[in-house]
Amino acid sequence: MSDNKNKTTIVHKTVKSGITFGSALAMVISYTTWKSIGWAIIHGLLSWIYVIYFIIRY
Repeated sequence: MSDNKNKTTIVHKTVKSGITFGSALAMVISYTTWKSIGWAIIHGLLSWIYVIYFIIRY
């Protein structure tokens, strides 16, 4: 039972850090492309969706 709890904790931490990294990456890509803080915030909220879109589009 303890082993399942440890695995669950690891998955939650990984997902949380992935979301954070995705948001930061999206904001950096957006700002360097569009030079707009407003767009960077919006794209940061979209996170990995914008990163994947950017990779496919450009």
